[in-house]
Amino acid sequence: MEYQPVLLKSHGRLPTSKHGPESRYWRQFKHPVFIKEYAPITSVHFSSSKPHRYAVTAATRVQIYAPRTQKVTKTISRFKDVARSGCIRDDGKLVVAGDDTGLVQVFDINSRAILRTLDSHKQPVHITKFSTLSPTQVLSCSDDTTVKIWDVPSQTTISTFTSHTDYVRSGLVSTSNPNLILTGSYDATVRLFDARSGICEMAMGDTTNTIGVRTPIEQVLMFPAGTIVLSSGGPIIRVWDLVAGGRCIRALSNHQKTVTAMAFNATASRLLTGSLDQMVKVYDVSSYKVVHNMRYPAPLLCLAISPDETHIVAGMSDGTLSVRRRQPKPSEASAFDGLHSGVFESVLGAVGAPSSQGISRNKTRSRPLGDMDELRVESRRRKRLKEYDKLLKGFKYSAALDSVLRKKVPPTTTFSLLQELIHRNGMRVALSGRDDVLLEPVLRLLVKYITDPRFGEMVCDIAGLVIEMYGPILGQSPLIDSLFLRLRKKVMAELRFQKELLKTKGALTMLFSSITPSNRV
Repeated sequence: MEYQPVLLKSHGRLPTSKHGPESRYWRQFKHPVFIKEYAPITSVHFSSSKPHRYAVTAATRVQIYAPRTQKVTKTISRFKDVARSGCIRDDGKLVVAGDDTGLVQVFDINSRAILRTLDSHKQPVHITKFSTLSPTQVLSCSDDTTVKIWDVPSQTTISTFTSHTDYVRSGLVSTSNPNLILTGSYDATVRLFDARSGICEMAMGDTTNTIGVRTPIEQVLMFPAGTIVLSSGGPIIRVWDLVAGGRCIRALSNHQKTVTAMAFNATASRLLTGSLDQMVKVYDVSSYKVVHNMRYPAPLLCLAISPDETHIVAGMSDGTLSVRRRQPKPSEASAFDGLHSGVFESVLGAVGAPSSQGISRNKTRSRPLGDMDELRVESRRRKRLKEYDKLLKGFKYSAALDSVLRKKVPPTTTFSLLQELIHRNGMRVALSGRDDVLLEPVLRLLVKYITDPRFGEMVCDIAGLVIEMYGPILGQSPLIDSLFLRLRKKVMAELRFQKELLKTKGALTMLFSSITPSNRV
C-alpha cells in the first residue's frame, strides 16, 4: 500500500493588521531619497512627456531632475528674487516660473535661455502654468489679486480677471476646456472664470462673508472631466459640483493641519493630499475614503506623482526633497508594445504571411510530432515526499517531530504532524528520551500557541503529556524550569481573561433581558 502523505489541515486565519491590496500597492513606493535644499521647496511639477523629468522650485532657482538618477540635469537661476511655481510644458521643452518681483519668465529647458519675460503683475506671482490644450498660453496668479492669461509668442495679456479681493495662491486651466480657469484665493472663495467672456462664471465658498472665520483657499484641483472641483482650506477638503451650480457635495477632514498640496494619480482614480501635519493621505475618489497614509519628517508644502506612477516627490518646509520610487512590473512597461505586437501578428495571420517572412513560432506549432495514429502515454510524475513524511514512513517519530519544530515552519504544518502522531499513538514515543536541548523547542511551541484558539485544545493535551513525562526531572535545568514557569503563567492569565469574559457576558445578558419588547421594536 502506497504511503499517504500527512494531510495539512487548514485553519481560519486570525484577524491581523496586514495591509490590503490597495495599501500594498502604495507601500511599493519605498527607498525614499532625501535631497537637502537651502530653502523651503514650494513647487514640484512633472513633465508629461518621457522621461518625465520634474522641476523643483526652491529659493531663487528652478532645478530639473532626472527621475532615474535623482540628479540635477539643469539649474535655472536667472531670478532676482524668490522663484515660484516652476512648470514644465507638456512637450518637455519649455519651463515657466514666476518670482516675488512679479515677473513671469519662460525658459528653454535645454539652453536655460530666457525666451519671454511677462511683466505686468505688481506683487509676487505664486502660480504659473502652461495651458494643456493651448501650449502657447500661460496662466499666472499673483498676490495683487489678479489672474492673467498670457499669449507667449506676442508677450501680451489675453485676459485679466479681477474678481478676487485677496492673494491668489492657487489656480489651473481646465484640461477639458482651455477657456475655463479655476482659481482659489485667500479671500476664501473658489472662482471659475471664462476667458472668452472675461468674467467670473461661478463663485464657491464664503462669498457672502456670513462666516465668522474665513479660511483661505490653499489649493484647487479639477477632475479631468471638468465637472467636479476640489479645494483645500485649512485642514478641510471640499468637493464642489459645477454641474449643480457650484454646490458643495462633500467635506473631508482627515488631516490635522492645513492641506497644502493635492494631486491625482495617472487615471484620476486616487487623490493624494499633503499637509503641514507631515502626512500624505491617499483617497479613493469613488467613496472619498482614505486607503493609505504616508508619514514624512517635516511639514509638506508641495506634492506630485509621476504620469507613469513610478515616483512620488514631496517638498517640505525645512528644504528637504523626498523622492519615493516604485519598480514597475514588466507587464506595465510592455503593455503598449505587447498590444501592438499582438495586433501585428494577428494581421499577418489573417493575410496568410509565408513562413519565410519570419513567424517561426507558428511554424514550430504546426510541425507534426509523429504519425497520425501515434499515441503518447504520459508518465505520472511521483510527488516528492517532505522530510517529515519520509521520517514518518520509516516510523522515526521523534526525528519527524524535530523536523517540524524548526524555524520558518508554518504552525499548520507542525500541528498537522502532531495530529498525525496522535492518530498513530506515537506522541509518547516522539516525546520520550529528550534532554533539555531537544525538549526546549517543544516547550517553546506550547508556550507560543497555548492561547491560540486554532490549536489551544491540542496544545493542552500535549502539555499534559509533557508534564506527566518530564515533571519528575524539574529542577535539573534552569532553562526548562523557566519555560514550564512561563507556560503556567500564560495558562493562569488566560483563565483570568476567560473569567472576565464570562462576567462581561453575564452583565450584558442581564442588560439585554431588561429591555422591554417595546424598546426592542
